[in-house]
Amino acid sequence: MRAFLIGAVLLLAACTGKPALEDPALSDRQLNLEDFFSGDLIAYGQFQDVLGTVRRRFEVEITGHWDGQTLRLVEDFVYEDASTEQRIWTLTKTGAQSWEGTAPGVIGTATGVERGDTFNWVYTIDLPLGDGTTTRFAFDDWMWLLSEDRLLNRAYMTRAGVYVGDVIITFEKL
Repeated sequence: MRAFLIGAVLLLAACTGKPALEDPALSDRQLNLEDFFSGDLIAYGQFQDVLGTVRRRFEVEITGHWDGQTLRLVEDFVYEDASTEQRIWTLTKTGAQSWEGTAPGVIGTATGVERGDTFNWVYTIDLPLGDGTTTRFAFDDWMWLLSEDRLLNRAYMTRAGVYVGDVIITFEKL
């Protein structure tokens, strides 16, 4: 019976609706990643598992540099347990609204599309766990420009095709 209930919860979670770039715009703001992420930012986030339990919180200091073709983001994470991690993204604008990117641990190339105030970023990454191992997760990140200095990010996470939870982050320009 327990296995049935767990399976039912996972199936129901997999059916959860997600945003789409074709959703009606809720604002007339225009997100330009290269503008928003240039300079210094601070971000606050947390991971919630499939049942909604908050499992981890973090703060991220970000420094972004746009050179006209490439956006480089240096992200310094500090977790509630005082552990740290650094991720350095290199993003390239591949079209008027399209992006590709890489970072250590990312499998292949991340891809993204801007549309109005929204950005969708998709990638697979091997993330470090607290015990020194890594686990592979797929991310479907959705970002919305809330104001000229604030961005909301909700990332849907899967492992081996099974929904495992969400990461919610707010980014603020300093």
